[in-house]
Amino acid sequence: MAEEKKERSQEPAPKKKKSIVKLIAIVLLSSALLAGGFFGGTHYFKKSGAAHSGAEKTPESPIAPVLWPMDPFVVNLMGNNGERYLKAVIQLEASNADTTGTLDLMKPKLRDNILDLLSSKSYKDLMDVSGKQRLREEIAMRLNSYLTDGEILKVYFTEFVIQ
Repeated sequence: MAEEKKERSQEPAPKKKKSIVKLIAIVLLSSALLAGGFFGGTHYFKKSGAAHSGAEKTPESPIAPVLWPMDPFVVNLMGNNGERYLKAVIQLEASNADTTGTLDLMKPKLRDNILDLLSSKSYKDLMDVSGKQRLREEIAMRLNSYLTDGEILKVYFTEFVIQ
């Protein structure tokens, strides 16, 4: 009987060893999966975040806009027998500093072109916001046709008075 008790007491021990080994294996595997998921997720989000923020960031050497001021324009508007006139002061945003040198050389030609454009407009053409926006686009398009290197990015009206 004593031998039977010894045999019975020895049988559960291997089952406990097997269950402990299984438990340790499960814990190690789940830890490995969790760690892999964590590191993989952080790596993925770091890369996608860098790609996303990289698209929005400006280059390391930020390029400041180059503004080129023009002298004021005073023109008679079409219609109303020349009773209405427009005074506009314009600044141009150029793509680079070299473009401003070209603009300086071509200043008389550019002013003439803008004067022709402004004097062809009527009071009704310029009174609403969309009319002024169309005028900005037309000025930029006309001036860009003269430039070979660089371009006019935006046209700003710093004064715009119709009387």
